Amino acid sequence: MSILVTGSTGRIGTEIVNQLATSGADVRALTRNPEKSHFPAGVSAVRGDLLDAGAMREALVGVKTLFLLVSNAPDELTQAINTLGLAREAGVKGIVYLSVTRSADFSDVSHFTSKHAVERMIEQMDLPATVLRPSYFFQNDATFKDPLTKAGLYVSPVGTRGVSMVDVRDIADAAVIELLRRDRAPTALPRASYELSGPDALTGPSLAAIWSKTLGRDVRYAGGDLDAFESAVKSRAPAWMAYDMRAMMRRYQDDGAVATDDDIAHLTTLLGRPPRRYADFAAETARGWQA
Repeated sequence: MSILVTGSTGRIGTEIVNQLATSGADVRALTRNPEKSHFPAGVSAVRGDLLDAGAMREALVGVKTLFLLVSNAPDELTQAINTLGLAREAGVKGIVYLSVTRSADFSDVSHFTSKHAVERMIEQMDLPATVLRPSYFFQNDATFKDPLTKAGLYVSPVGTRGVSMVDVRDIADAAVIELLRRDRAPTALPRASYELSGPDALTGPSLAAIWSKTLGRDVRYAGGDLDAFESAVKSRAPAWMAYDMRAMMRRYQDDGAVATDDDIAHLTTLLGRPPRRYADFAAETARGWQA
């Protein structure tokens, strides 16, 4: 029996596939183009598309455990719901689903609401799943090299309420732990959920201060102009996605997304260590820029 990883060529999926490849598990990586794939030795590339029910039926044959990651897309909900239905029909015994923090609360953010609907299906169908709810990724800020190093600006309009951002590597670590736990269990395990957050409630000004210290220069928070943010995102992504990101940032500004002490303790127990800190990510990123 195998572990099937969707989203296998993305930032999180690649980390998961690489870790699973060293675990001794039978790993399959779902991709639209197996002939172009470059997975680690021992990982089987499997052709599939989450919107193609026939291809997914074939991909799920012999699969015991599924990692389900659906990228932000207009048809995200259809992809996720259909795949879970097909997994149930195929007799999959364990699922790890990547949702998002505050999925039940930020109902005006389309990809949050889509993920909440998937969580409702998991609950109502009593699927044997672990739901992982990550916060905003540290690694999103790695794209800000020029504003930070040239203009001295931290440009993500996260506001001042606080967001407990998370390192992508912690997301992958948590997913692998749960995938292997479910894959190695003799029977299906009960549902579980984890908030995946870093230990710090980060604000625009505090993030600017971290980068000031890291870069050894003055960095200030550019502020919360959502019109400018939406316009910037729209220059490199579809308009619907730019608005979706704007809606998310508006909720961060209005409500924040701060992890509780219990959330951090629960994640620390799962990982066997504290989650990574943003300041360490910033230092590592700056060293990479210099190299």
